[in-house]
Amino acid sequence: MSNAVGPNFLTLQVRDLERSKRFYTELVGFTPTESKVPTAVVLDTAPIKLALRQSAIDLDAVSELGWGVVLWIKAEDPDKLAKELAAEGVTITKPPCDGFCGREFQFKDPDGYELTIYEG
Repeated sequence: MSNAVGPNFLTLQVRDLERSKRFYTELVGFTPTESKVPTAVVLDTAPIKLALRQSAIDLDAVSELGWGVVLWIKAEDPDKLAKELAAEGVTITKPPCDGFCGREFQFKDPDGYELTIYEG
């Protein structure tokens, strides 16, 4: 019998750590927290921490990063965040709409990872 509990930490490998850190802190609004790894930025997200790590693999070897995986991130006001991201030139791949979990929208980060923001 397995003793696995469930996801407790997520990491996105990125091409440019500083660019991604700025994107996720200045545009999305996350706060960085302590990281013991110099090639990573840990974001103080809940209930699971999200980290950005300088890529250890060739991210350009595939056409789409994270193909088939979408991270869902809870937000208090998805519509407001969608407007703010769009104003900064972020690619919104699914405009705000009513979904199964309330208001939601999807966008791509600087590396092309697809993320869904939702009310929950």
